[in-house]
Amino acid sequence: MIIGVPKETAVGERRVALVPETVKKLLGKQHAVVVEAGAGLGSAISDDEYLAAGATLASAEEVVAKAEVIVRVAAPALADVAGLREGTALVSLLYPLARPEIAAALAARRILALALDLIPRTTLAQAMDVLSSQASFAGYWAVVAAAARLPKIFPLQMTAAGTVTPSRVLVMGAGVAGLQAIGTAKRLGAVVEASDVRPETKEQVESLGAKFLVVEGVAAQAGTGGYAAAQSEEYLAKQRELVASAVARADVVITTALIPGRRAPVLVTDEHLKSMRMGSVVVDLAAEQGGNVAGSEAGCEVIRHGVTIIGARSAASNVATHASQAFSRNLEKLFAHVTDKGVWKLDVADEITRGALVTRDGEVVHVGVKTALDKAAAESAGKQGGGA
Repeated sequence: MIIGVPKETAVGERRVALVPETVKKLLGKQHAVVVEAGAGLGSAISDDEYLAAGATLASAEEVVAKAEVIVRVAAPALADVAGLREGTALVSLLYPLARPEIAAALAARRILALALDLIPRTTLAQAMDVLSSQASFAGYWAVVAAAARLPKIFPLQMTAAGTVTPSRVLVMGAGVAGLQAIGTAKRLGAVVEASDVRPETKEQVESLGAKFLVVEGVAAQAGTGGYAAAQSEEYLAKQRELVASAVARADVVITTALIPGRRAPVLVTDEHLKSMRMGSVVVDLAAEQGGNVAGSEAGCEVIRHGVTIIGARSAASNVATHASQAFSRNLEKLFAHVTDKGVWKLDVADEITRGALVTRDGEVVHVGVKTALDKAAAESAGKQGGGA
C-alpha cells in the first residue's frame, strides 16, 4: 500500500510520523511511502534523507491524492478529517473516547481509522505503544525545562565558600512519564519525592532512588492498562493533604496524572502554589487534558504567586528528533502486525487490532467509542429538550 506522511499541522508540533530509517523497512515490506516536502524539518530530517531512503516527495495535496493510508502524530482536527480522501485510511493519535465527534466524522467519510492511543498497553503491544514511548520523552523534557527555569542548580555542591544544598523535586504520577522524570531528576542530583494513586508503583519509584508518598487510611481504586483510575473525593482530599507539605518544600513539581477519556484531575491547587517559594517551577504534563495544576494553560508559561507554571503542549515534540524516531519505530511494528505483503490484515479477534480499530466501512466499530457517541448524543438531546 502507499503510505502518506503529511507535515504536522498542530500548533507547536515538530515531530514527524515516519523517519527515513523506517521508510526503508516499510519499502522492504512491499509498501511505498510518499512524504510531504518539509515534513521532517521540525525533527531535523531533510527531504534529501527521505529521498535517499526511497520515499517520494510531494505536496500536501499530492500526498492526500496518492496515499491509501495517512500516518500522523498529532490527533487531527475536524478540518483535517474533512481533507482526507474518502475510502482511505488514517493511522494516528485520535483520542476518540474524549472526542467521539472525530470518530463520527471519520465514519462519515468511510475512513478506516486506527487510533494509536487505543492500542492496549500489554506486553505483546509494547513495541507499538506510542503513548509510552512519547511519555518517556515528555518526562525527560519536563525535568530539563524546569531545570532551565529554576534559579537554582539541582545537585549538591560543596565549595570553599560553603555547601549548596540540592534542589527538591516532587513528581506526581509514577507512570512512564513520571518514572522518566524521577530518573532524570535523580541523575541531575536532585532530592526526589513521588506520589501515585497506585500503591504498586512504590517499588519502581524507590528503585530509582526517590521517596514514595503513601496515602494512608483510604483505599485507592485500581487502574487498568497502566493508567490510573478515577479516585474518590475522599482519597483525593487526603492525597492533597499528603502532598501539601511536599509541594511546600519542593523547588520543582512535575505533574503527569491522566485518566483516559476524562479531564485530568487537579492535584496542585492554588493554595498549594501559595505555599511554594518564589522562583519555584511547576510543569504540568496534563495541561492539554485540562491540567493537574490550578491556573495552568496548555502551551503557555504563567507566573502565579511567584511560581512559574509550564503548561505542556505536545511535550515530546520538544525533543523531536528522538521522539519521532521512537514514534516511527512504533508505527513500523504496528504495520508489521496489521498488514501482510502490502495489504491490510485486520483480524478483530486480535486484541491489538480490536483495541485500535475505530471506524471501518462507514461505521464506528469500537465499542467504547460507540458508547461515548451514544452518551454525547443523549446529552445533546437532553439539552435540546430542556431548552424547548
